[in-house]
Amino acid sequence: MKVALGADHAGVGLKDELKGELDAMGVAYEDFGTNGTSSVDYPDFAARVARGVSEGRFDRGILVCGSGIGMAITANKVPGIRAAAIGDTESARLSREHNDLNVLALGARQTEPGRAAEIVRVFLETPFEGGRHVRRVEKIHETERGGR
Repeated sequence: MKVALGADHAGVGLKDELKGELDAMGVAYEDFGTNGTSSVDYPDFAARVARGVSEGRFDRGILVCGSGIGMAITANKVPGIRAAAIGDTESARLSREHNDLNVLALGARQTEPGRAAEIVRVFLETPFEGGRHVRRVEKIHETERGGR
């Protein structure tokens, strides 16, 4: 598995901590930045990560900003992306099993590093359940293409 990482200035600290978790899990990743605390615009980093996942260069994406919300909104503008701001492991599990979530957004201001690491682990280790959920995910993409 290969993961794309991105953060804004509010999320860079947590993103850097999560690299250690990915290393411990043996997960390959590419860091799209930012790499400092100077103010930057979160859509720039969300778009890079989401495009990498959408184009198939990465299996999943992880984004971190202050709340996770802006990153998720931006990522969802890229075709084929299913992103959500997640704050607990149960939501991470369900988002993978039922929605085949491919981009996780975390809020650095709401999520302490230990809990974020648990969420990331669940996000990366939980498979898509398939079955009846395939039809529903397809309807999401049909809507994205202007149908429904």
